[in-house]
Amino acid sequence: MAVKIRLRRMGAKKKPFYRIVVADSRSPRDGRFIEEIGYYDPLKNPAEIRIDQDKAMDWLKKGAQLTDTARALFNKAGVLAKPAGESR
Repeated sequence: MAVKIRLRRMGAKKKPFYRIVVADSRSPRDGRFIEEIGYYDPLKNPAEIRIDQDKAMDWLKKGAQLTDTARALFNKAGVLAKPAGESR
């Protein structure tokens, strides 16, 4: 089972709100998911991004793959920033 960390669209028409979820790659965009690990609200100024870092890192260690959009949000939120002592 390929697991992806991706966005799930919520909210009304023209007012998007996204939840960051861990889901099987075969499930539809807004369909079944395994766990919710955060949210993204692009309508606020500045855009609001909340990610549970412990859950996110746990899923990444288990082999979950980030989608391109999720990777951009993780970088913006500082979740993927390397710890000070780590090299690479």
